This record gives sequence, C-alpha cells and structure tokens, in this order.
Amino acid sequence: MLDANLTQQLKTYLVNIRQPIELVASLGDDAKSGELERLLGDIAALSDDISVVRKDDARKPSFMIRRAGTDIGVRFAGLPMGHEFTSLVLALLQVGGHPSRAAQELIEQVKNLDGDFAFETYFSLSCQNCPDVVQALNLMAVLNPRIKHVAIDGALFKNEVETRKVMAVPTVFLNGEPFGQGRMELEQIVARLDTGAEARAAERIKIKDAFDVLVVGGGPAGAAAAIYAARKGIRVGVAAERFGGQVLDTMAIENFISVPHTEGPKLAAQLEQHVKDYDVDVMNLQRAEKLIPAPTEGGLHEVKLANGASLKARTVILSTGARWRTMNVPGEDAYRNKGVAYCPHCDGPLFKGKRVAVIGGGNSGVEAAIDLAGIVAHVTLIEYDGDLRADAVLQRKLATLPNVKVITSALTTEVQGDGEKVTGLVYKDRNHGTSHEIALEGIFVQIGLVPNTEWLKDSVALSNRGEIEIDARGETSQRGIFAAGDATTVPYKQIVIAMGAGSTAALSAFDYLIRLPAEELVEAAA
Repeated sequence: MLDANLTQQLKTYLVNIRQPIELVASLGDDAKSGELERLLGDIAALSDDISVVRKDDARKPSFMIRRAGTDIGVRFAGLPMGHEFTSLVLALLQVGGHPSRAAQELIEQVKNLDGDFAFETYFSLSCQNCPDVVQALNLMAVLNPRIKHVAIDGALFKNEVETRKVMAVPTVFLNGEPFGQGRMELEQIVARLDTGAEARAAERIKIKDAFDVLVVGGGPAGAAAAIYAARKGIRVGVAAERFGGQVLDTMAIENFISVPHTEGPKLAAQLEQHVKDYDVDVMNLQRAEKLIPAPTEGGLHEVKLANGASLKARTVILSTGARWRTMNVPGEDAYRNKGVAYCPHCDGPLFKGKRVAVIGGGNSGVEAAIDLAGIVAHVTLIEYDGDLRADAVLQRKLATLPNVKVITSALTTEVQGDGEKVTGLVYKDRNHGTSHEIALEGIFVQIGLVPNTEWLKDSVALSNRGEIEIDARGETSQRGIFAAGDATTVPYKQIVIAMGAGSTAALSAFDYLIRLPAEELVEAAA
C-alpha cells in the first residue's frame, strides 16, 4: 500500500510516538478490506510501538487508532489516503502521545468542554477542505475522553451517504444530527460547542489598544499587508473571518511564481505561519460589520465586529476578498448542498455514475467539467455567452470527452428538486426564447466571484460591481483607509497580484503615518 517515499516519511514521523498504540481493524471479505489490512500491516512494521488487533465494528472496512490500555482514540471508516493521509499521520502521532501544535488556550478549552459528543464526518479523498475538519475533530477526541469521532469515506459507504442525504463534503453529524458542512477549523468547532466563547473573545477585543495598522481580512493580500507593516516595527492587527480566505477553497495552484505546484490549504497555512513569525495580533473568526472612518485627518478609524466588539486603528487596510457568485434563481438556495455545489474537487466523488451540470464556460467551469467527466456518467456544461470563454487548450481537451455536452447562449432559470435533492434544471435558450428542462442529480456553479464589500457601502467608494475603488497606492476614497486584493478594482484576480497589492497598501499606510503632523499622532494615540 505504501510506496518507498511514503514509507520513509511515515517512519520518520513515527519515532515521535511516546505511548504504544493499537490499530483495531474491522475487516470484511471485500477488496478494500484487503487493502486496509495491508496498509495497517505496513504501518505496524515501521514501529515497535504499534500493533494490529482485530475487532469487528458496524462499518467494514474501518479501523480505530487506540492508545493501548485506554479508550482514547479515533476511527477511520475507509482508507485515509489522498488528502487524508496527513490526517492519518497526525492521528497516529497524537493518539501516541505526541503533543499538538494548537494554541494552549484552545487545547484547554477543548479539555474543559462539558458534554458527550459523538461526531461523524463524511469526507472524500479528493476534498482539500475535509482534512481540516477531520484533523480538528480527531484532536478533540484525543484531548477529551467524552468526545468521539469517526471519519467516513463517503465514496466507500454509499448506502450511508444516500440514507443520510449527504451531497457535499465535509458533512459532520453530532450525536446523530446534522452539525455542519464545509471547511471548519478547530477554533470554529470549539466556538460552536462552547457557548460562552464568543462573548469572552469580544471582551478580550474590547480592551485592546488602537493599532497603527489594522488589516481586515486574512487572505493573500491581508497576509502580505500584515507582514510588510509589521516589518516597519509598528503595532499591527489582523481581523479575519477565516485566515487564508478563498485560497482555502483552491485545489491546484500552478502559477504562483517560483513555486511550480502547491495547494490552497497548504499555502494558507504557510501564510498564517509567516504572519505569526512577526509581532502581529491575529484575531481569527472575526467578521467585520461596519467601518466608521475617522472624523478628522489622523484620527482613529473604527471597525465594528459581529460579536459586538470594536477595533480602532490609525490606518485600516481592507482585504476582505470575494466569494463564489451564485445564480440567484429559484431553487438554488433550497438545494444548496443537496445537489447544488460550488467545489467539484470536494463534492464530485459523491456524484459518481450520476448526471450533473456545470454552470459557466470560463476556465473554472471547463476545468470542472473535465474533472467531473472522469467521475460522473454525464456532464452538461451551460454557458450564458455564445461561445465558451475558457483557454483554447482547455476547450480542446473538453471536446475530446464523449460524456460532455456543451450548451451555449443559455440562461439557467430554475433549479428543480423533489424536496430533498436536485432532480433537474430549467434553462432558457437566449437565441430563440424557448425553455428546456434537463434531468440530473447535481449542479456545479462556476460563474465567478462577488466582492465581500456589502458592509462598506456607506464608508468608502465602491464601483458599480461592488469593488472598493483604490488609486495606484491602494488608498480608498477615505484618507488613511487602504484596500487590496480581490475586493478592489484592481484588474486580474490572482494570488500573486493580491500579495503585491497587499504589500503596496502596507507601504502606503506606513508612508501615510510618518507624514502625519506630530500633534495629530499624539491626538490619535490618546
């Protein structure tokens, strides 16, 4: 099961095990059980502290990683390879007593959770968002004996997926009831269970002194801005709803100069670590709701947060990024995560052998159609314009696929369903005005981005597309307030461009600060 490279990597990690662990296998007569048996045998052969035992569980194939002589452990139903291999390695280490790198305050918060929590997470091996959820819940199960977790490969346990109507991953159940869908970090999960966490966070924020530079948003633009500002030796804070931003939802990144290939979650983790290498106050899970510009030049700007707290700063850099654009048609919201999806890499495996549509004929849409064609029975790609807008090389590849149909000059007007899941869609032929129905089980929407700027409409000038208007220095219509990244009018929404814009905004903010008259600096700091 393990090639030479993975074997050597795993052997290097396993020397960190401090307490013996058992791999408790539940196996059937199927091929996957055979694969799992070989995998567990390969792992046990790499360490004298690991043994394999057999004990049947309701799910086969599955296995529990258990600290010997205790009930501490986590369970995987399926083979945690692909994106989940890292989850397997971390589970082995943490159950084996190797300490987590999570913040000590967060670890204590998990240990102090009061209640019995049985989590089940459905994942797919191609999902880049699933490992964060699996790893967070696994760690919680190791830290708190009243927390249990099993991670389930949805593609392998199809009957469960269909019975529980799982149509997007990751999907988490708590004590048998739906808990959440989509990427969730440890901090987010704990905050939902610890009802007093948000209020305590708000109280901590309220007593913070004013920042020299406050960055709102933690994507590539925000990270770059924070680093460049911190290197000037001034007081810098970052308030982010989720650090990493939309990069977390990006699969392959192959145009980040000097890095031939990386993946979004990996890059996001590197961005966060780089920021934390500096003296930056990072406030995660904080959603900004209102910006109040300073009443006078050089005064303090105020950012009000959803939890009721406020942050003040002499300069502000807005880097709130963008989100997936929705179709805004009847049925879309009702069937979101019930057949309507936005991540083909994550959710595609759940539609194996089924009929799906991809909405959008740009690069993202055509790439999605190409990827899905290798999994599903049939793909219908629907494009509003008369021609596809994707790069020629992608269009040529698409044209070679026998199970893909392209419909151009088409406007999707309705998502159809039976009350539980998607059953089809309706589109209008823009050339003839006629309506047509397509029977299918999944719809993947790939029609671009919308800037996260609704909360700024009364604070700074926005374009007719809702983007923050900035000048060449990254400054907005308000003195002392700057912006960078996909939320702005800068053309070409790319990671490398966002990073450059964030750096520009930070340098401009510093230049603005050092040019303020001395009396205004004193007044702002008061």
